[in-house]
Amino acid sequence: MAGPGHGYTIVNAMASAHGHAAAPLNILHVFRAPVGGLFRHVVDLARGQTKRGHRVGIVADSTTGGTTAEATLAALAGELALGITRVPMSRQIGPSDVAATRHVAARAAEIGADVLHGHGAKGGAYARLAHGNAAHGSALRVYTPHGGSLHYRWGSPVGFFYLAAERVLMRRTDLFLFESAYGRDVFVRKIGKPRSLVKVVHNGVTQAEFAPVAPAPDATDLVFVGELRMLKGVDVLIEAVGRLALEGRRRVSATIVGAGPDEAAFQAAARELALGEAVRFVGAKPARTAFEMGRVAVVPSRAESLPYIVLEAAAAGLPIVATRVGGIPEIFGPDAGALVPADDVAALAQALAATLADAGACQAAAARVHDRVQALFSADAMTEAVLAAYAEARAGRPNG
Repeated sequence: MAGPGHGYTIVNAMASAHGHAAAPLNILHVFRAPVGGLFRHVVDLARGQTKRGHRVGIVADSTTGGTTAEATLAALAGELALGITRVPMSRQIGPSDVAATRHVAARAAEIGADVLHGHGAKGGAYARLAHGNAAHGSALRVYTPHGGSLHYRWGSPVGFFYLAAERVLMRRTDLFLFESAYGRDVFVRKIGKPRSLVKVVHNGVTQAEFAPVAPAPDATDLVFVGELRMLKGVDVLIEAVGRLALEGRRRVSATIVGAGPDEAAFQAAARELALGEAVRFVGAKPARTAFEMGRVAVVPSRAESLPYIVLEAAAAGLPIVATRVGGIPEIFGPDAGALVPADDVAALAQALAATLADAGACQAAAARVHDRVQALFSADAMTEAVLAAYAEARAGRPNG
C-alpha cells in the first residue's frame, strides 16, 4: 500500500502473516528509557521475534524506568536468548554517551549481531555509531525514530544540533522503519530523503487487548492516560473541562492517569479553575486499569507519532476524543474528520460536549475505530513486517 507523496511502502496488518523461513537472526534492540510507547513497541517486537525463532537481546538505560518497567524487563529477560544489559544513558548529550556507545559495540560483537536496531534518538545514535562487526559480516543498522529528534526545529540551537546529527547519521543507516506515514514525511521534510530502504510499519496491539473494558461504578466522564507533560496537552483538557463548567453546558468529570514533570502545574490549573473533585489525579496505572476509570478516552496531545494509547483504547472499545496530530489520523481512517485541532480549548470542549451528549453516535464511532484497529494494527503483523524489512534490507546490501 503506497504512502502519499513518496512512493515508500506502508506495511500493516494487511501484510502477510506467514513465518520467515530464513535462518534465525541475532537481533540487538537499543533504546534509552524503558517508558512509554517506545518501550511497549520494543517489548512486543522482541517477544514477537523470539516467538519466530530469532535470538534477541536488549540494551537500555540503567537510570530510568520505575517499578512497572523493572518488572517488565525482569520477565522479558528470561524470554530473550541474548538477555538484557543496562548502562547509563543520559537524556541530553553528555560524557556517558561515549561509554554507552562502546557498550553497544562490545555487546554487538559479543553476540555476533546480525541486526542492530536503534529506537528513539539516543538508541538510534548508539546503534549506528557502534556498528560492531558481527559473525556474518557487518550488522544491519536499523533506525526507528519514535518521534525523538523530529519534535525539534532547525531554528533553535538544540534543534539544529539534533537535526544536524540526524542528517549525519542518515548516511550510516541501512533501514529506516517509521511507525507512521506522518513520521516518515516529517523526517523527509526536516532531514532529507534517505538513500537506504524506508518502510512504514504501524504499531500494533495484541489480540488479548481486544477484550472489552467496562467502566467502574465510579468512572468519570473522561479519562486521560499518559505522561503528565505539556506536550500531551493535559492543560488543554483541564481548560476545556473548566470552560464547559463555566458556560453551564455540562458539569464534566475527568480522571488523569499518569505521572510526569508537569503534574504539579496541571493540579494547580485544576485548582485555579475551581474544578474540585471534577478532575482527579490518580497516578500512573496500567492502561486497561485506567480505562475502567472513565467512559470516554481523551488524547489532547500537541504532538505524537503513532500513539499506543489510542490503539489500546480503541481495542478496548472506548470512545475516543483526540487531536489531529502525528499518525492519529492514520488510526482513525474514515473517522479522522472527527479529530480536533491541537492546542484549541474551544474545539476540544465542543467535541467533548458533543460526544457526551449523544451516546448512540459515540458508541457507533467507537465500534468503527475498534474494527479498523483490529483489522489493520496487530502486533503479529507489525513483527512480520519488521522481519520482512530486515530481510529486504539485508538482501539489498553488497554482502547480503
